[in-house]
Amino acid sequence: MEEGSKSLAMSNTLYHDINTAQVMPSEDWTYTMRRTMQEIVPGVFLGPYASAGKKKFEDLKSAGITHVVCVRQDIEKNFIRPNFESEFCYLVVTLADNFLETIIPKARETKLFIDRCLGAGGKVLVHCNDGMSRAPSLVIAFLMETYGMDFKTALNHVQQRRFCVQPNDGFEQQLREFEPIYRARVEMCGKEGERRGGKRGREDGSDSEGEMEGGEFGFKCRVQDSKDEEMDL
Repeated sequence: MEEGSKSLAMSNTLYHDINTAQVMPSEDWTYTMRRTMQEIVPGVFLGPYASAGKKKFEDLKSAGITHVVCVRQDIEKNFIRPNFESEFCYLVVTLADNFLETIIPKARETKLFIDRCLGAGGKVLVHCNDGMSRAPSLVIAFLMETYGMDFKTALNHVQQRRFCVQPNDGFEQQLREFEPIYRARVEMCGKEGERRGGKRGREDGSDSEGEMEGGEFGFKCRVQDSKDEEMDL
């Protein structure tokens, strides 16, 4: 089964409806909470690098984290890095916080990584340096495609749980334009899945995530760097 069809099937069975009603952020939000992670939807956490630092191992384990998406640019790689490679499965996403960066291909691979994590019963932390623009943008795109949201609804949902979130203008524009892209892909995957009727999966036994190249989660190594990879839209 193709990745898109797997993602669509997972979205239909794994995820549950979430409350998207607009509410004001909690009154107990404080500035110091910027340095911690928050659970955006069940199993998906968002935060800054401080929430994944060398002294945060016990906090991550206590929260049930099994996977981490580490978002950074090249000049940050010496101080923003995977700290617990033997304990968690990492995806390193190379992305700068400026309006010229292309975010949609990064959002696509991040969603596939999160889907595999949740499908295996894990929990994932998505973080960048400050947890305000890059990582939130990837989580917003994930919510849009997974729950069928538009940009504004997804943004409101994330901001209700992490008040300091604000994607840069370039990311915001791309996310607004992402809606027709993901809706077209979901529709195409749905039609393709109906046409195939699961035939390929029955014939070659390739439906199981556990049988994919690279082990349980289908990645070739425990720390995957996305910088040199291209993702199809």
